[in-house]
Amino acid sequence: MASFRVCFQTILKNLSGGSAVIARSPTIAITNQVFPAGARCFLTTAGNGPVFAGGITVEVNRSHAVGLPYTQLCRKTEWNSTLAEWYGKRGFRRGRSKGQDKLTSNQDNENKGKDESDQTERNEKQEDVTEDSHESSNEGQDNNSSNAAEGKGDEQRIQRTLHVLETTLQKPSIPEVYPQVLALPIARRPLFPGFYKAVVVKDPSVTAAIKELMKRGQPYVGAFLLKDEELDVDVITDISQVYNVGVFAQITSVFPANSGQDENSLTAVLYPHRRIRISELIPPTDHADQVPGAEIAPTEHDNEHSEDKPGKESQTAYVTSFLKDFQVSLVNVENLVDEPYNRKNQVIRAITSEIVAVFKDIATLNPLFRDQIASFSMSQSAGNVFEEPAKLADFAAAVSTGEPHELQDVLESLLVEERLQKSLLVLKKELVNAQLQSKISKEVESKIAKRQREYYLMEQLKGIKKELGIESDGKDKLVEKFKEKAEKLTMPDAVKKVFEEEINKLAHLEPAASEFNVTRNYLDWLTQIPWGQRSPENYNIKHAMKVLDEDHYGLQDVKDRILEFIAVGKLRGTVEGKILCLVGPPGVGKTSIGKSIARALSRQFYRFSVGGLTDVAEIKGHRRTYVGAMPGKVVQALKKVQTENPLILIDEVDKIGRGHQGDPSSALLELLDPEQNASFLDHYMDVPVDLSKVLFVCTANIVDTIPGPLLDRMEVIQLSGYVADEKVAIASKYLAPVAKEMAGLQNTDVVLHEDAIESLIRSYCRESGVRNLKKQIDKIYRKAALKIVKDIGDEELPSQELDGSSTEGETPLSSIGAAKVDDEDINVTTENRKPLDVPSNIHVDINAENLKDYVGPPLWYSDRLYDQTPPGVVMGLAWTSMGGSALYVESTLESILTLNSTPCLNKTGQMGDVMKESTAIAYTFAKSLMALEYSGNKFFEKAAIHLHVPEGATPKDGPSAGITMATSLLSLAFQKPLDPTIAMTGELTLTGKVLKIGGLREKAVAAKRSGVTTLIYPEANLSDWEELPENVKEGLKGVPVAWYSDVFNVVFGDISKEYAKNVWDTMINQVEQEVAVTKTRKEEQEFVDR
Repeated sequence: MASFRVCFQTILKNLSGGSAVIARSPTIAITNQVFPAGARCFLTTAGNGPVFAGGITVEVNRSHAVGLPYTQLCRKTEWNSTLAEWYGKRGFRRGRSKGQDKLTSNQDNENKGKDESDQTERNEKQEDVTEDSHESSNEGQDNNSSNAAEGKGDEQRIQRTLHVLETTLQKPSIPEVYPQVLALPIARRPLFPGFYKAVVVKDPSVTAAIKELMKRGQPYVGAFLLKDEELDVDVITDISQVYNVGVFAQITSVFPANSGQDENSLTAVLYPHRRIRISELIPPTDHADQVPGAEIAPTEHDNEHSEDKPGKESQTAYVTSFLKDFQVSLVNVENLVDEPYNRKNQVIRAITSEIVAVFKDIATLNPLFRDQIASFSMSQSAGNVFEEPAKLADFAAAVSTGEPHELQDVLESLLVEERLQKSLLVLKKELVNAQLQSKISKEVESKIAKRQREYYLMEQLKGIKKELGIESDGKDKLVEKFKEKAEKLTMPDAVKKVFEEEINKLAHLEPAASEFNVTRNYLDWLTQIPWGQRSPENYNIKHAMKVLDEDHYGLQDVKDRILEFIAVGKLRGTVEGKILCLVGPPGVGKTSIGKSIARALSRQFYRFSVGGLTDVAEIKGHRRTYVGAMPGKVVQALKKVQTENPLILIDEVDKIGRGHQGDPSSALLELLDPEQNASFLDHYMDVPVDLSKVLFVCTANIVDTIPGPLLDRMEVIQLSGYVADEKVAIASKYLAPVAKEMAGLQNTDVVLHEDAIESLIRSYCRESGVRNLKKQIDKIYRKAALKIVKDIGDEELPSQELDGSSTEGETPLSSIGAAKVDDEDINVTTENRKPLDVPSNIHVDINAENLKDYVGPPLWYSDRLYDQTPPGVVMGLAWTSMGGSALYVESTLESILTLNSTPCLNKTGQMGDVMKESTAIAYTFAKSLMALEYSGNKFFEKAAIHLHVPEGATPKDGPSAGITMATSLLSLAFQKPLDPTIAMTGELTLTGKVLKIGGLREKAVAAKRSGVTTLIYPEANLSDWEELPENVKEGLKGVPVAWYSDVFNVVFGDISKEYAKNVWDTMINQVEQEVAVTKTRKEEQEFVDR
């Protein structure tokens, strides 16, 4: 029995049935059946246990699989016969018996090239196992003699089991030489000898070939790594596609891939045996040249097959000839053998020890590695690692996740020392990855554990405090906080009722509920509105006048209205909310006036703009059911200022938008109505909010775009543009000092003279406001600052410019760790830089002569285009959102008048529809006037006239140019130029009535800026003229007119009918004479020619 060495394969489907599990064990007990140590067993079980590897005895029955030591298993054996007797019963003898494998002691020598010392060691181990088996069998016999009845039933079950074993028992033999194999390309990772690998084959030809190999008992392939990592093929057509070194592998089992969904693909489990190298590739189309089977050592199974079919000469047949019908790749290969080495080599042993140490480090970090190392160590003794370093190197590479080319280098290395070094390198990288993964995992776990610990401790703390009554939970504390805040407020009854309902709801809600946060936010807003909280108002008239005069120059209308507001409040003891609307061009100070009013009244100030606003919710808030809902701007303003009587400035009301979310201007109707805003209802708050004590101030550039109902609720105060004198005063008193300080020149001798400011206003800043004037003054002082620094020069700058200088060798705290850029240290400091002390001998004077050095050449020279106007040219006046400006109207003849001329009127200058109608009215009125008063003048009956308004790129519209156009046409008809210092504005009807116009103040300012001395305006605007400041009317003569006859008398005076008749007769007669002379000459020439 000691010489028995059994290798078998068992399919135990009748015992357990199920999926395949591979088990390798020195001793296997199957249903109380014992086999010798050293046997290799392939078991099919129902998944009753994991794979058990070396050193473990496996016992398998219908329900479970357990590992037991061999000695314990032998004591539990209930079989009556010994193992030797069992072998005898089944026909296992030293010779062949009935086609079974030859089990003799001579079979130990069938694997040629084995060491004699290894063979002797294995025989000694087999003898020990056999002796133990005899002892176990004897004990079983004694036990069976006392239990004969039970033994008979067991004997029958054993006989059925042994029948299955007998039909499947066979001995696999691996050929030492296999010159030609099926080439199976492997992607991403090579295979290493001794380590299983499952591969998926998708090519139908290759799967069919593998099935045929398994059927014929030749489950051998060559596995080679593909060079291209992205390539995934099962057939190679060029030897360059794969590395030439691979492994000779045995297909241990195959089964369908993807749970049988794809019939053409299968999964093959490969067990590599040795290294091989490709010597030649036989493409799929060249399978005719096959390797003769005589070169391959026949297996015992092949011998059996030849005996079963005696007529077939299997020894001379080609083993791979059956693959000629399959489109697969075959390769001629040769075995690779490791180079001889000395096991006691210190370098090899040192590298081996280092690999083992790295394995230990990885095993402590990676559980997967720990399991793989445990499985490997169970199949190897502790000393075998140093006895077989080549296998250790292969194992290190097989379990590592290195790069494919690195693993292939390990596979191709035949020098053991080199292979160990390469494996150690791959393993070191694996250790670094494992350490990094472990670090990341620990950090994440630490954060999670910290949060869990904090949560657990907080819950414990809450529970302890609740039990002791020290402190209530967060919800109770929140409820108490809201109640305390509500007690300090004077809530109306309706608001108090809602507050009580919401506070009760909050008390009964769980903190994790979604409605909890909604209710909490609502209560937060409800208790932050200043119910009943008002700021004390200042009714001191002198204080208000002082504040208004400090902040603004002029604007007497606005100042008077604010003083009236304060006086009423002082008499009544209270001030109701008012709605003021400041309308004026940009830059006149509308927004800043709002701030000054708030300061004069000692009220809190809040500003928000509605320009471009399209959502009603911005005014009236969102519904509480929306995510992120919040109140409107007005309620937000009350929360911010914490008083019920602030001044709220609503900017740009004329630019409010309108979208699909609603019309915000309609939402402002309730807000700005003094009769309704005492109970303003915000969508979010859903309780009435008293806004009657809020002073609303709105700003707009024009009132034309403000809806009528909204405009009706506001008290409009017009802010016209500033005249030159006002601009000079504003620049000198307000703008220049601030700009000088911002430029750092407050302590320097820099003087901006008044003539420079006047020139700046006249030639650079003609707009009605002072915003552009401020920009230009800032630019002047910046240029002056640059000039001063250049004049001083860098050499005169002080050496220490910091408040706290450090001596050499001392490093400021803030400069520690400063980075280096271009090999130069960057000094970092937190000290403030000292202002530069400008020497007292530096002087800068800015006057009209050198102004262009600071702001460049002038942009405008004069609004007056003509110093002497020709006939048909008249200065009109226009009014825009930017203020007033001069607007000339020009008329001229398109062609010379003749008796046969056709009258017409062409209009240019990008005029709007209203202005075109004014032109037609003026043309009709001029013809009517000429026909009625000066019938002898046939100008309009013959003249083709072109009327133009200069600056055609600028759109123009409005009715106020009627009298100007009529005057231009009459001036052309009478051929009488007008005084260039006369300007006019007014709307004209067909009957000659002059109607009221708007923007008289702006037009008067523009007229004075253009050097006009006489201004003709409608009599209906006389009240507007009287309200003009004296500085505007100074030097300007106003002429109110009710009919155009009044205008005619001012601009044309007394024109006689004779003059009017003869003014164009001379031209017409001259033309007629020239025509007659030309005709006569032509006739004479024709007579001569005849």
